[in-house]
Amino acid sequence: MTATAPPAEKAAERTQESASPGALRAWLGRHPLAAYAIRRFGLYLVELWGALTIAFFFFRLMPGDPIQTLIQTLQQNYIYNQQASTELIARYRAEFGLDGNLFVQYLKYMEKLVLHGDMGPSLISYPTPAQDVILRSLPWTIGLLGISAVLSWIFGIVIGAIAGWRREKIGARIATNLSIALSHVPYFFVALILVYIFAYSLGMLPARSAYDSSITPGITPEFIGSVLKYGLLPGLSIVLIGTFSWILSTRMLMIPVLGEDYLLYAEAKGLKGSRILTRYALRNCYLPQVTAFGISLGFIFNGNVLVEQLFNYPGLGTTLVTAIQQLDFNTILGVTNIAIFSVLTAVLILDLLLPLLDPRVKYWK
Repeated sequence: MTATAPPAEKAAERTQESASPGALRAWLGRHPLAAYAIRRFGLYLVELWGALTIAFFFFRLMPGDPIQTLIQTLQQNYIYNQQASTELIARYRAEFGLDGNLFVQYLKYMEKLVLHGDMGPSLISYPTPAQDVILRSLPWTIGLLGISAVLSWIFGIVIGAIAGWRREKIGARIATNLSIALSHVPYFFVALILVYIFAYSLGMLPARSAYDSSITPGITPEFIGSVLKYGLLPGLSIVLIGTFSWILSTRMLMIPVLGEDYLLYAEAKGLKGSRILTRYALRNCYLPQVTAFGISLGFIFNGNVLVEQLFNYPGLGTTLVTAIQQLDFNTILGVTNIAIFSVLTAVLILDLLLPLLDPRVKYWK
């Protein structure tokens, strides 16, 4: 006759077994999508940490002393002719996170950034925190470059799909040839042409700034209309070149699909050409084009600096150039970190959504 364990001991044993690594692996095996999401999120955290670390050491190893730049600025603005004391320089170094060796500076910076979201004071707008300077410029960049990038992607996908589907038509040939000729033209060159035509020759649109200085900023029809008017030329230069690039890539992805058996079968069943294009042929272009769009989002923050400079647009590109000129490490790192975070987060989201967009994708197998 054998003794049996009490129910409480059996429950404890089951709890220990369920908490064992083997049970965890079994659960992950039963939920492959959750296992893939956990692995992908862990890789995302490692990539984010690595990219932020590389950016920190890269900019901190740049030649130059931002504290001396600040002292010179104070001398010019406040007629500060006396030599700055050692205590003042030490206080500024501690405030900007430049005291101690490079490893100590890195630990302090990451602690403030991760735990408190503090990027340190901005040199170009001292003593304003760098994150506040960036947040003032961020809406302008998202409003101009973000919307332009989305519009160019949509126009490029639609026109490129039609150009590939009806590649023998004269309109498709014209669109393809224009895309080949203009897809690699720099944004700022197109912007210069548009400024010359619409601003200086015709006088229809303004050439610089983000809105009319005589209008008080606010959520009013007058201010919104001014922002749209002033943002038309820089936005149009980005949309034009971006659209031509997406047309070429979409057409290149569309043409090899047209001879597939499932398209011939759909056509034999009597389906309309528009339905075959949108429901069958175009779906094969989603996977690479959605991934490429997610990667291109990083250029929203730092890929069109010359366009913002040309139009004197108060976005992140202009802020980044000003920060580089004055060795404002905190602001430079802040803009770079936002670009890194945006690209990696967009790629993570797309990786999680791709199995839903294309059922052939089984990354977790």
